[in-house]
This record gives sequence, structure tokens and C-alpha cells, in this order.
Amino acid sequence: MKKQKAAALLMALVLASGALAGCKTSTTGAASTASGSTNDLNSMSLAQITAEAKKEGSLQSVGMPDDWANWGDTWTQYTAKYGIKHQDTDMSSAEELAIFQSEKNNPTKDIGDVGQSFGPLAVQKDLVQAYKTPYWNDIPSWAKDKDGKWIVGYYGTISFMTNTDSVKNPPKSWSDILNGNYKVCVGDVTKANQSQNAVLAAAIAMGGSEKNIQPGIDFFAKLAAQGRLDMGDSSMTRLEKGDVQVVILWDYLSLGYRDKVKQSGSTVNYDVTVPTDGSVEGGYAEVINKYAPHPAAAALARDYILSDQGQINLAKGYARPIRSDVKLPADVKAKLLPDSEYKKARPVKDFDAWDKTAEQLPEMWQEQVLSKQKS
Repeated sequence: MKKQKAAALLMALVLASGALAGCKTSTTGAASTASGSTNDLNSMSLAQITAEAKKEGSLQSVGMPDDWANWGDTWTQYTAKYGIKHQDTDMSSAEELAIFQSEKNNPTKDIGDVGQSFGPLAVQKDLVQAYKTPYWNDIPSWAKDKDGKWIVGYYGTISFMTNTDSVKNPPKSWSDILNGNYKVCVGDVTKANQSQNAVLAAAIAMGGSEKNIQPGIDFFAKLAAQGRLDMGDSSMTRLEKGDVQVVILWDYLSLGYRDKVKQSGSTVNYDVTVPTDGSVEGGYAEVINKYAPHPAAAALARDYILSDQGQINLAKGYARPIRSDVKLPADVKAKLLPDSEYKKARPVKDFDAWDKTAEQLPEMWQEQVLSKQKS
């Protein structure tokens, strides 16, 4: 599953130097390409970008695999529409920025999909180039960099996915989990944006905030001390076998996995719910590598992702599209959880504070949670 692969060396590269249409006239998008020339994507019309992208003929993405938020449909349609070959390499948000940085003298990657908190980090480290797209005015201000160096394409909410064959009373709240006797899988908090947001969601439910993650750390430390932290992954193989009892995931992954388990012929049943005592909504942003060998193809991909069809594709993958003006087909809307599930869910309110907390979180997790893990 995306955002779970080990990459300690690459993570170190990212963190080493710091803390973790229309024709546009802005010149903030100027960026050096591998050949040493410059591209100002914001100064190009969509027609110009499309023509140049077709000449490039290739797009290499990272962290955008077919089974995450239905990227598969988007890439199939993108290739069919523009004749541009596409290939993805699955990796975590930290790994994506690290490879942009480490390959800058011989780049191979064009575009990535990172947790929203990694967007400002990418700008800070000067790893991405700007492109606003003709859909710029349809994107809320909180979901984009002022110059278009990152733009959120979709968002999700931290949820519980419970194997109801082994857990007869599936948890509806974080408090329910504390009172349970089953194992809980949260993923790799030292690297994965999703897992870090799970800790934040628990903290919010327990009275914490972006500035005070300690209640979330304490919550998982209690589970670790009880031997209730599942240290494996939430792969489809484990889900189909019924190995995972409760897993904490973005809602679009929980819903997608639940249905895939059924489609696989497995008899295991899973319940999906948003915690009633507090959760967090988080966006994923598309970032274009500053050193992209195919910058126009990357810009064109961002356009397609933010188009009506691109946004519907994401909703088919159970994600919430960033563009609220896109009308979802009835059958697609029915795939999502009802709005009533999200009464206690909220977006990150203080991104600066959350960025600083997220930098400290891996060390806190190692020292205060993993150190207490009972086998």
C-alpha cells in the first residue's frame, strides 16, 4: 500500500537541510529543466501545454498507483486522450520529495502526490515548479500554494475499518478502541502522512491539537503497552485473509478496500466509520518536479486531475474531490459515506504548527510508543 515503504535514507535527504484555459502571466513558475533550459508553465496556454506534452510523449509519476483513489482510471483516460505513455512508482510523500532532490542532476520523475503538509516543505526546499491550471479559481485558498507550486486534488478523513467477523462490536470512537481487546493497525507513523494524521485525529478527539499531539501519542502508547498495536501492514492480502482486526485509514481507502475484499470472493466483512469523538480531514496535493524531464506532460496531468472527469474519477475511488462545483453522478455519490458521518471531522486549522509537530512526531513515536510495544 502507498506511503508504507521503508526509506530511512531518502527521508534523511528530505529533512537534512531544514524543517520538515487561460494564459497566465505570472513568472513565478520559471524552473530549470534537466537540459538546463527554463519553462514557465504559468505563461503557457493550455493549448501550448497540450502540444508540448504530446511532443514529450511520456509521464513518470510517483506515489500515484492505480489502486489509490482510483488513479488507474485517470491514467488510462489520460493516455487514451493525449497519447502520452505513463508509469508510476509507488512511494511515500517523504520519498517522493527525496527522489526529486536526489535525482536533480539526472531526473526521471515528473509529478507526485503528497500529503498536504509536504507541499510547503517542497516549496521551502525549492523542489517544485508552479502551474496554476485553468481551474485555479475553483480551488479553495486553503488547498493551494499562492503561486500554484502545490494544489490539493482531493481529500479524505481518518476512519476506522473493522473486521466485524472478529470484532462483534466495531468501534465508533477512539474511546471505544481503548475499551476494546483487539489489535489496531495504524501503519508507519515515522514516515507515512496518513499514519501521522491518524495520530493527530486521536489527539484532537482527546483534547489535543496541531500544537499538542501528546494526547494522540499517549493514546497509542496505551495500545502498545497492552500489546494491541498491529505492526504489520494493511495490505489486501491481509485484509482478504481477515488478519487485520481494526485498521486506521483515510475513508476513501477504507471504503475501497472494503469493497475490494468483497469483490475478491472473500467472506470477511468490514465496517467503515468515521470516529464520532473527533477526526481530521487531510488533502493530497499534486506537485510538479522542478527538474521534471516532461514538465508539460506533468502540467497537463494536473489539468486532467482537476477537470470534471478527473474529479469524478477520484470520487469513484471514494475520495472527496477538492472542487465542490463538480456534480457527481448518483451512483458515484452513493459510494461515499453519508455527510452525517463527518459531524466531528475537521481540517487542519494551523498548518505551520502541524508542520512543526509532524517533524517531531517520528522521534516521539519511536521513544514513547514503539519503546512500549508489548509482544
